[in-house]
Amino acid sequence: MNKPFVALRPEITRTHALILMDWLQDERVTRYLSDSGNVSRVIAQAIDRTQLPILTHLFNQGGRFFMAHDRNDVPVGFVRLIKTGAECEIVLVIGDHDRWGQKLGASTIREGLKLAFLDMRAARVVAKIHPDNIRSLKAFERCGFRVDRETDTLISLSMTAGTYRRLLREGVLAASSEIYITEMDRDRLEELLVFEQGPAIVELEHELERAVVVDPQHVARDVVTMNSRVSLRLDDEAMELALVYPQAADERAGKLSVLSDLGAAILGYREGGAIDWMVSDRPRRIVIDRVIYQPEASGDFHL
Repeated sequence: MNKPFVALRPEITRTHALILMDWLQDERVTRYLSDSGNVSRVIAQAIDRTQLPILTHLFNQGGRFFMAHDRNDVPVGFVRLIKTGAECEIVLVIGDHDRWGQKLGASTIREGLKLAFLDMRAARVVAKIHPDNIRSLKAFERCGFRVDRETDTLISLSMTAGTYRRLLREGVLAASSEIYITEMDRDRLEELLVFEQGPAIVELEHELERAVVVDPQHVARDVVTMNSRVSLRLDDEAMELALVYPQAADERAGKLSVLSDLGAAILGYREGGAIDWMVSDRPRRIVIDRVIYQPEASGDFHL
């Protein structure tokens, strides 16, 4: 994959807080971060005030805070989303200076947009960046942001929800290869989205939005469609499972719900496809070895 994997993790631990303190003591990191002093002070107070191992609630005051982790589950930065009415401001920092230049910023922006538009339901996302922060400006512009206002001290860029969905469909914001879904599966899954909530729902909506929609009779035989049975590898673990709707899920029988982490991940991929995905709250590599059974290929269009 040509775009590095980044996951935004909402749980902030005491260890995360100490890592953040180290980043915020690096002048290269804080150079363009206008409120770095305030952030550093809040973190120091949080560490001093409590011995709790989990500090999430302290970081979510006034917004939602996420640690950005790479494929090896190592923290590389953070994102803060502050929603006011229909508008959401995104603040993003890649704190590990040694990882600069590896396109982690763009990958982190894409994950932040996913949460802002599909989870927080923002109509518009705004980024406010110092004019001299060329690296950050380029990353946001590559992701589809456009300049709204510009002064000597601040450039304001934004993206609307409509633009976000269009860029998803065009593949501009895709972090992985193209996926395919049948019209029937899309319609059924979109009905599910109305009644369900949770991280897997956000991921599934994202995948449905970017998928290439095809006629059931014309879908390639090696695509994972609903009710397909596939063999795959989860890191080094080989397994065989059927991808099913929630009401038919039975993990003991190898029937995995499309609303599970792994189920949402494999929908629409072809044989040989490789996916980096958060499964059970940690990054995993999924490889589709073979589509053993596909309803459409067998003429079972009623499933």
